[in-house]
Amino acid sequence: MTALALPKGMRAPGLLAVIAIMVVGFAAASRDFATPGNVLNIVMQSSTLLLVALPMTFVILTEGLDLSVGAVVSLCSVALAEVALATGSLAMTFAAGMLVGALAGMLNGALIAYLRIPPFVATLGTLGAAQSLALILTGGQSVTGLPSNLLFIYGGSILGVPAPILIIVAAYAIMHVLLYLTPFGSYVFALGGNREALTLAGISWRRMLMAVYVLGGAWVGVAALVLASRLSAGHPTAAIGMEFDAIAAVALGGTSFERGDGWLFGTLLGVAAIGILRNGLNLMAVPSSVQVCCVGILVILAFALEALRARDS
Repeated sequence: MTALALPKGMRAPGLLAVIAIMVVGFAAASRDFATPGNVLNIVMQSSTLLLVALPMTFVILTEGLDLSVGAVVSLCSVALAEVALATGSLAMTFAAGMLVGALAGMLNGALIAYLRIPPFVATLGTLGAAQSLALILTGGQSVTGLPSNLLFIYGGSILGVPAPILIIVAAYAIMHVLLYLTPFGSYVFALGGNREALTLAGISWRRMLMAVYVLGGAWVGVAALVLASRLSAGHPTAAIGMEFDAIAAVALGGTSFERGDGWLFGTLLGVAAIGILRNGLNLMAVPSSVQVCCVGILVILAFALEALRARDS
């Protein structure tokens, strides 16, 4: 598949139907759901997940997987919080988060591309290492007292537009251009669909695969910046489990785990679906432990509707 081909996930009628059902159902169940303030709240709360799910799309397009992103987000949030307290510099704080994330991505990429360790096993190991390191660095405690310039990332606004919305719009635009309008994007699709073509073109598929995981790690650092600002702290376990939502969002959006078949906008729809579901369940006071089950059911339902549509067409 090439970057210009029409991916199967682009149709995504099953997901769109599920989103419509959820919106109608939650609006009927809670008068607070469909208010402008709550819609903005859904977008704001989904910002961190989107920043993780976008690079996860790249990873899955290569027939890979990254189970470490939740733990790495937590580790990055701790690292950047410590740098923020020590320096007060937003630029250095931002750089610290991206650097730690990129290093984690480099480790994953090296294990998968050069040592040929399966992505599931490699990133599971990185998950454990990142989680342990975050706990060791903090003693299991939150890093608090963050400076106001870091808190602005989630709580501030520019020309009346909340900063997280500006960040995710910019992030999506950058990743869209990178995937669809650059040679790197074509290489990403080829990694999942035709690695032999890269070799014949004189391009090292191992280096390209490494680059995808490093890119994903760097974006995880950006997600950690937004999360730390939202929580007003760097916490060693704050993002544990986020990998589940990120993978679910990519799958809901129609990206296949093989053959390099996917659609970046579908991931955006997948994040929206999960954000709507979690927000609606929160308004209904559903425990977070049950919400994880509901996300799993959402994935199954969306794929079931799509399978029925494909069978009848």
